[in-house]
Amino acid sequence: MAATALPRRQLANAIRALSMDAVQKAKSGHPGAPMGMADIAEVLWNDWLKHNPGHPQWFDRDRFVLSNGHGSMLIYSLLHLTGYHLSMDELRRFRQLHSMTPGHPEFGYTPGVETTTGPLGQGLANAVGMAIAEKTLAAQFNRPGHEIVDHYTWVFAGDGCLMEGVSHEACSLAGTLGLGKLIVFYDANGISIDGEVEAWFSEDAMARFSAYGWHVQDIDGHDPEAINQAIAAARDETGRPSMIQCRTIIGFGSPNKQGTAATHGAPLGEDEVRAVREGLGWPHAPFVVPEEIAAAWNATETGFMAETAWKEKLVEYEEEYPELALEFVRRMKGELPGDFAGRAGEFIRQRQQDGAHIASRKASQDCIEVFGALLPELIGGSADLTGSNLTLWSGSRSLADADDGNYIYFGVREFGMTAIATGIALHGGFIPYCATFLMFMEYARNAVRMAALMKQRSILVYTHDSIGQGEDGPTHQPIEQLANLRTTPNLSVWRPCDSVEAAAAWQAAIERRDGPTALVFTRQTIPHQERTDEQVESISRGGYVLIDCEGEAEVLVIATGSEVAVSAEAVRELQAEGIAARLISLPSVDVFEQQDAAWRESVLPAHLRKRVAVEAGTVDYWRKFVGLDGCVVGMTTFGESAPGAVLMEHFGFTAERVAAAARSLLN
Repeated sequence: MAATALPRRQLANAIRALSMDAVQKAKSGHPGAPMGMADIAEVLWNDWLKHNPGHPQWFDRDRFVLSNGHGSMLIYSLLHLTGYHLSMDELRRFRQLHSMTPGHPEFGYTPGVETTTGPLGQGLANAVGMAIAEKTLAAQFNRPGHEIVDHYTWVFAGDGCLMEGVSHEACSLAGTLGLGKLIVFYDANGISIDGEVEAWFSEDAMARFSAYGWHVQDIDGHDPEAINQAIAAARDETGRPSMIQCRTIIGFGSPNKQGTAATHGAPLGEDEVRAVREGLGWPHAPFVVPEEIAAAWNATETGFMAETAWKEKLVEYEEEYPELALEFVRRMKGELPGDFAGRAGEFIRQRQQDGAHIASRKASQDCIEVFGALLPELIGGSADLTGSNLTLWSGSRSLADADDGNYIYFGVREFGMTAIATGIALHGGFIPYCATFLMFMEYARNAVRMAALMKQRSILVYTHDSIGQGEDGPTHQPIEQLANLRTTPNLSVWRPCDSVEAAAAWQAAIERRDGPTALVFTRQTIPHQERTDEQVESISRGGYVLIDCEGEAEVLVIATGSEVAVSAEAVRELQAEGIAARLISLPSVDVFEQQDAAWRESVLPAHLRKRVAVEAGTVDYWRKFVGLDGCVVGMTTFGESAPGAVLMEHFGFTAERVAAAARSLLN
């Protein structure tokens, strides 16, 4: 129980008061959820949560996720009250420019916020990833008597989270994997923006989660004893994730608005705030927490003691398992093995020597085979397309078969898969990858965006990257998706033209620590390109001259992926005609644009404006490289159903058309 003689309701009221005051001052926000969930939060944070406000990134801390992120003042109040570096002034600056208290919790802005939430359901899906990471890491490193990985993942979620389809995807998988240290509190207040949800959300949520294979409980979310008992029961259930349905009143304490949508997404108003204070017996001024209540909430000492005890366990572990301990510390820090870059470089050079003519999806699998053996932290899988995405390698072990495995059969769950991978990255200790067809990135689009927003190191493997996908037709053939990915901030995109560029792309994705990377591969076989050693080294710059001409170029041809091969044919044809043509391979536009001006100028001289871009995707993206007067050989329509080679010719991705486009510019 809480180490205080103060009534629990009084402690919870500190959350209610701070939340309504901050929303009122900002004239914007969501007071209802924090006021309704305050009693649950008080019990969890004071009695159960393992954390250290003085060191928010302590590795064996519990993870707490506010999936219904619109109720952000709940977590900001908790962080302030328990002693994190989040001052009362920051609470007063709620939702203001550059404050540490943005409208929705944002990873990296506020100490103690584990993931950015707001798009409903995704925080819950991130938490599934965190729980997967904890369970797997524990199986890989814990030894009898030495449990150095031993923490829980706690989630607050609302009606909106459970309505979103991503919650089904992620929670279904969580039940299958038996994530016993994942505990979710469902704030069943029955209210969303449009009012009482029973008119559009009448399902039996507990029956649904029971069907997933979860342990379920239904309690009064304002009864501290019931909350405590439910948490104890959830922790005792080690083989299943737990869902605790908490019957609450949204805006609890607001005499005229509680239980209604009026408290969901708007300030209560000055008169109602005064009425809340009177009804709750909270006579204190706005943003004032009495000293005895602040002292009862403060967790800095207990947090320090908890981390200190863990550090002592880690020292004992290091003494008994020194090599494992070194590996554990390396992975906690997110560092790569010291010899990784050198061995990756050797692999890339070997690929150039091998000269394999293979589909780049197969080249990707070869990369996973090599890098997976070097990196035990590499974990991932496919959304029911393992045999098509080629993500399985000889060292793959399914998490369904072994807790210390490294492969996840995600099932047909593209959205959930991508959000789960982000959660694994957020937890730490792993480099996650996940795979589907490029077209079905659309199902996962918002999770891709959230990974980029949080700058998380996850690797997004997309195969079947164009109309070259073939017979499945336009429903499966991506057109605008590459442009979508490339215009997303913080997301790096690679579309390699052969096995050598594929290896360089995988190395770049693994070494990148400030955001996700999309690796885009072909279904069809593509030819190997000849290169000098210098050109091989240049791939890492994102763009380089693959075929040059004598003297100054008259026309520049820019290509990516499978279209590099036909462009190479066209350039050689032009050169045979006496036209000074240069071919630039541009596997990663964003990496190329980050290079120094001298390199960019050496590849794409600014004064040479006769330019042709070639890619089996939407034409508009390439206008920034070729200008309105340049030529883009690309797609302006959806595809068709036919063999890939037939479609490539039908839509003009041939050497003849590329050469003709170049000639038209010169004429």
